[in-house]
Amino acid sequence: MTFYQELQLNQAGSKLMIQEAVGRRAKAWHLLVYLVKILLTMVFCVAFVTLYGWVFGAENNIVGVVVLLCLMVFRQADLGMRRGQSLLALGLVFLVLAFGPRLANLAELGGELAVHGLSLLVILVLGCHNVGMGNHLTLVLGYLLLYGYDVEAAAFPSRLAALAVGCGLTLLVYARNHRADPYWEGIPAVLRAWSLGEARSRWQLKAAFGVATALVLAHGLGFPRPMWMGIAAMSVLLPSRQAIPGRVKGRIWGNLAGGAGFCLLYCLLPGSLLPYLGIFGGIGVGLSATYGWQAVFNSLGAMSIMVGTLGLPGVVLFRVGNNALGALYAWAVDRLAGPAWRVLRRAAS
Repeated sequence: MTFYQELQLNQAGSKLMIQEAVGRRAKAWHLLVYLVKILLTMVFCVAFVTLYGWVFGAENNIVGVVVLLCLMVFRQADLGMRRGQSLLALGLVFLVLAFGPRLANLAELGGELAVHGLSLLVILVLGCHNVGMGNHLTLVLGYLLLYGYDVEAAAFPSRLAALAVGCGLTLLVYARNHRADPYWEGIPAVLRAWSLGEARSRWQLKAAFGVATALVLAHGLGFPRPMWMGIAAMSVLLPSRQAIPGRVKGRIWGNLAGGAGFCLLYCLLPGSLLPYLGIFGGIGVGLSATYGWQAVFNSLGAMSIMVGTLGLPGVVLFRVGNNALGALYAWAVDRLAGPAWRVLRRAAS
């Protein structure tokens, strides 16, 4: 395997290469490649998001994050449709990303629930037909980030411009990298295949309902950063039900550990270094191959952004609380979904 090929491996693949290497020299080489990959990724990510903010305004740095995630994911992941129809589906998803979060922030609780539910269902149906790709972890996360980092009306045109450019970049990357995809289905076939008799469709409906209601629940209870509860619910409501209990545990202990670590670092580090905790957390996520440790490092970046607004006790309390409640709520939604399907089937028969 060449140096470039090894750089393309994910965390688990790189760690496996290091573990299976024979001899100290080989292990040291694979470890060096892994660290170089993490460094290059971080430098590129920071540069890309900074450039996005410079072009479209600092309030659209988050759009740079969303677009960057899409570019990195759709270099390899596909939508399970032929290329032309996939490009159309991605365009529609970006249209939802442009207007759904903004409309949800403007609506009352009932309207917000409707906007979230419909927007998330469209994203999941069009973007996650090929469930094995895990595209919801990118597309739904993008929706939640844009909802959590909304802009004022005067800045909304620049947000639309930033998303339009991001959509164009994503479509270019997808078109270039998926020329040989073997799929023949298009959007009409995907819509015809949607049925509550299909496990995939039931998961899409369950995930849309679970995340939408988690957001509205957090908003209705007056929690700061309802986005955190939505992200926790999204990360738990996986297509594979067997993985859900482990996700719940990892989400809760990861944020508890992250909160404790943030308190320690906040007390020990000078204030000038606190803004860099987000970068440190990103590096930690890159080095982590398990979900629990990724939650630990993700929480450091999230809390470093909000500690100035919520204060140290508040940011730890709400970060840990929102994530624990979101994970447990998503688990409850999953557990109740089975009986709900049976009731619906009996009512329809």
